[in-house]
Amino acid sequence: MGSLSKRKNLLDIVRKVRIPHSKDKKVAKEIPDLFKGCKKCKKIIEIEDLKSNLYVCPNCGHHLKILGEDRFKYLFDEGYENLKFNSKHKDPISFPDYDKLREEQRHKSGLEEAISIAKGTIKNIKVVIAVLEQDYLMGSLGTFVGEELTSMFEYAMAEKLPVIIFSSSGGARMQEGIFSLMQMAKTAAVINEFSKEGLLYISVLTNPTMGGVSASFAGLGDIIIAEPKALIGFAGPRVIEQTVRQKLPEGFQRAEKLEECGFIDLICPRDRQREEIYKILKLHEKTGASYERI
Repeated sequence: MGSLSKRKNLLDIVRKVRIPHSKDKKVAKEIPDLFKGCKKCKKIIEIEDLKSNLYVCPNCGHHLKILGEDRFKYLFDEGYENLKFNSKHKDPISFPDYDKLREEQRHKSGLEEAISIAKGTIKNIKVVIAVLEQDYLMGSLGTFVGEELTSMFEYAMAEKLPVIIFSSSGGARMQEGIFSLMQMAKTAAVINEFSKEGLLYISVLTNPTMGGVSASFAGLGDIIIAEPKALIGFAGPRVIEQTVRQKLPEGFQRAEKLEECGFIDLICPRDRQREEIYKILKLHEKTGASYERI
């Protein structure tokens, strides 16, 4: 289809869509999303173009937010299996309206929680991949996410499978208080056991990876990859500037700066991730690791 015909079809759709005067969010949600703005270059992008480009701006290369299911589709070979480990939702400190907030987040995002896990193959090598979901409470680390990650590593140990985690999070979940912080130690402990088995854990840091997530499992990968320009750190740059009363250097806490400092092994754009991850899996195989193939 030519560019002119494509634009004409889009305009026809726009004309048919009648935006209701109702403030009902359910009604408004039925209106199809046709365009999305890039926060970096401010240009408007057709949703279909964005999807075909793995949610990377075709104008400036900015990596936009992407759901776990979309990551699974571009990383795995054809077909994959979603994994759930029967973790329970908890409200350990009886935080006001926490149950209501979670229900709102489920309705708004269509996600059960802030993590998606799947098992599949990358060029016939079996792997387990977990993705933190920004659309659900900013991918925050709570008891549910911590339990799912722990169960995932235990499953991968039993099956002798490598693990890949795509982190995108604001940090520990404040609605669960100290119990959310305990997940940092819990995930670190299971990763230590996983490492003793000689299995491979690849951590991929995306924008943003902050707080308790960056200070725990996200920073414990055998190989740490980051997407371009990803914000990575514990406290945000604005908080640090207000604390030390100094202007931070350009690019502070960005992936490129952290690669210079040796915290990150590789910066890899989305369209190269499948190939680069496969290379790492193959290299680890050569060290004597025995992966299940199909």
